[in-house]
Formats: sequence, C-alpha cells, structure tokens
Amino acid sequence: MSSGTGSGTVNGGISFWYADDGLPEPREPLPGDATADVVIVGGGYTGLWTAYYLKKAAPFLRVTVLEQKFCGYGASGRNGGWLYNGIAGRDRYAKLHGHEAAVRLQKAMNETVDEVVRVAAEEGIEADVHQGGVLEVAYAPAQLARLKAFHEHELSYGEKDRELYGARETVERVRVADAVGSAWTPHGARLHPVKLVKGLAAAAEALGVTIHEKTPVTEIRPKHAVTPYGTVRAPYVLRCTEGFTASLKGQKRTWLPMNSSMIATERLTPEQWATIGWEGRETLGDMAHAYMYAQRTADDRIALGGRGVPYRFGSRTDNDGRTQQATIEALHEILVRFFPSLAGVRVAHAWSGVLGVPRDWCATVTLDRSTGLGWAGGYVGSGVATTNLAARTLRDLIQQDSGQAGPTDLTALPWVDHKVRKWEPEPFRWLGVQGMYATYRTADRRELTTHSARSSRLAQMADRVAGRH
Repeated sequence: MSSGTGSGTVNGGISFWYADDGLPEPREPLPGDATADVVIVGGGYTGLWTAYYLKKAAPFLRVTVLEQKFCGYGASGRNGGWLYNGIAGRDRYAKLHGHEAAVRLQKAMNETVDEVVRVAAEEGIEADVHQGGVLEVAYAPAQLARLKAFHEHELSYGEKDRELYGARETVERVRVADAVGSAWTPHGARLHPVKLVKGLAAAAEALGVTIHEKTPVTEIRPKHAVTPYGTVRAPYVLRCTEGFTASLKGQKRTWLPMNSSMIATERLTPEQWATIGWEGRETLGDMAHAYMYAQRTADDRIALGGRGVPYRFGSRTDNDGRTQQATIEALHEILVRFFPSLAGVRVAHAWSGVLGVPRDWCATVTLDRSTGLGWAGGYVGSGVATTNLAARTLRDLIQQDSGQAGPTDLTALPWVDHKVRKWEPEPFRWLGVQGMYATYRTADRRELTTHSARSSRLAQMADRVAGRH
C-alpha cells in the first residue's frame, strides 16, 4: 500500500466537498401530479442554471426541477472545481461548421468563466472562487511537444491572452518535479463545487423555482416527466441528467457514464507549501494521455483527480462515490510524481463520480421544437463552466420557440441541435472503453521511459477507437 493511503482515508460519502460543507437539508419530493411551463429533470449545474436563467428572463414562467436524490448529488457535487474555458467537441464543430463558428463557440466559453464568477458574486454565493487561470504542465519530451502544439492550436481559436512557459518560468509558478514547460490561460478559476451548487439552488428557489428532491424520473416523453409519485406535465421537458442519463427509459446507450475519481489530501503546512509554490492557486493539469487535474483548495489541501476505473459494465453508476483502493493509490502516486516532498502526506478523502460522454465526444444543446423535449450535456468532464453556457442557450431556445424572443448569438452556436449516434451495445461498449484507457496509460508509461519527443502511436490508435478524431 502506498504511504498516505491507509485506513484514515474517508472513502466515498459522495465527495470531500460534501464532507467539508455538509449534506443539504432534503427538499420535499413531488406530492403528486402537477403542471408547469417548463419541467427540468436533474438538479445539477445544468438544471439549476437553466431554471435560474429562465426565471430571470421570464419571472411569470412556472419552472419545476425534479432531482432523484438531492441537488448536486452527481458530477456537480463531485468534480474537481475547475471553472475553465474548455469545451468538448470544438475541433469537430470546426470541421462540421467552419473554423469561425468554432471560434465563436470558444469566445462564448471564455466569457462563460466570467459569467459564473459574476453571478456568484451578484447572488452572494461564497464558493471559494479564485481566478488564477489554468496551468497545464509537461514533464516529458513528448508531453512538451504536445503542449506546444496545444498552445498554438488554442491561439488559432482566438485565445490571444494565453502564455507559454519554459521550465524555469513553470517552476516559478508551481514546482512540479521534472517540469519542462507549461501553458497558462487566464480563462479559469478554482472553486468549491458544492458551495456553488447549494448557492445556485437557493438562488433559483428565491426567484420562485420549485425544486423537488428524492423524486426519480423514470421516463421522459413529450410534455410529460414521469415519476413514482406522479407526473409533471409541461410544454417543455428538459433532460439535464449528464452521467445518469443511461438510467432513463430508452436512453441506455445515449451517453456513456464515464467514471472519474479524486483524492483530497490533509491540510498542508506552510512549510510544505513553501516546497511546492503554487501561490497563484491556478488550477493544475498535465499533458499526459490519461490526464490529471488538481486544485489548491481554499483551506490549503490538494484535491487531485484522474480516471481510475473508467467505466462500469452496463452503464451502471457508482455507490455514493466509493472508490477502489487501487485507484486511490494510483492517484496518490500521481500526487507524489508531481510533488515528491509530499510522499508522506495523508490522503484524507477519496471519491468518484460519473460524467456524460457522447459517442463522438461532443457536448450538445438541443430543443426539439416539434415535441418540446430538450437536453444539454455530454460535457466529457468540462462541465463546471459549460453547464452555464448550455443553460443560457436552453433559455434562449425556449424563449425563441415560445415567441418571447428571436434568435440570439447563443442559439446560433455550432453545438446547438448536434446529432450523434448511440454507443455500441454491451459487451462492446465495456471492452472498448477498458481497452482505450489501458492503452492511454501504456502510452504515458512508454513516453516517460523512452524520452522521445514523438507522441506514442498507441495513444493515436486509442483516439481513433474512441471516436475522438
């Protein structure tokens, strides 16, 4: 067993963020059949932001949110707290709709980071937000080559305020072992995911949104959201269920629930921080194929995540965030790989959650005007900011469809109404995902041992299998 991952680690309990901030007081379930103007299935970031913006734009709308457990139970309460400008599928949208359309999408994402920070401040949501940007580090020759290519690629999408650093400048920011370079963008912030989701739910309720928790929706059909306690009828029914979409009737193969796991260390001492640096509190990532993501928390821990066991057979989801010991140890090894001086630091908490992955790895927003059914998601792990853009887009699509407003810049973005095929049936789905991530991990190990500046061909093969290119 790795040092630091012993019996003192809290495993599961949904996430460290809930252990830190406390579980919410449960809201009442749906009392019976009901009606609304808009019913939203899912009380995570997508559903809550959508409810918030709809009521802001049209206070007369009756908006109801139905949540199977409690708001933020899924990815919204378990993520790494990376509010950043990445969006899944941008390159594919450039191929399908032209480069300028993808530039508009990227610009909207850059602005979304500031929008979330603005609303949190306006609504008095204390979510430990710190706008330190995003720093992505390379610590092998092949990673450095990918980093430079990635940096140039981002510049081509209009992000002119990003910076590329060599080894010395990288170490001045964060002392990652063997770092040979990094890229930084200002379009990112660290936050406490649960404080944001609780504050957002409270803000939506204050505007008059009705939220029913402990109310699982078993089926969505035009103008109906069906639950064991009754059916909510509404002209618009929005599916905002991300990694839990497969549990809905008829949606088993729509989005794959990809597992991501995290650890949070005990609080580090000022002396330990002095060996690491990280005064800028940037969100921290790397250029590995099986990448990691980390933040320095407001109370001076390191919260760090990666893929772990990527997928459970039959699109099953986890049990309240419980994580395999081997995954905890693998994440601890990444922590020590980055910061060898922390080898003896205790892992205080470990947890897992699921994110939604479409077959072509493209996030989408859709409103079917013939049925009133809408959905948003497939964020592939980039949802903390993307959910906000998706919600404002759903608001505009509904206002346009109902005649309250015309088309907007958001309704014209290339991810709107994107269609994608379903995932393969089992066991092909399970075999493909397991093989893909095993290949990525092998490619990472090979790059570290060969010191070649060329990316492993194994990773390129895995990308093709995955449908990423």
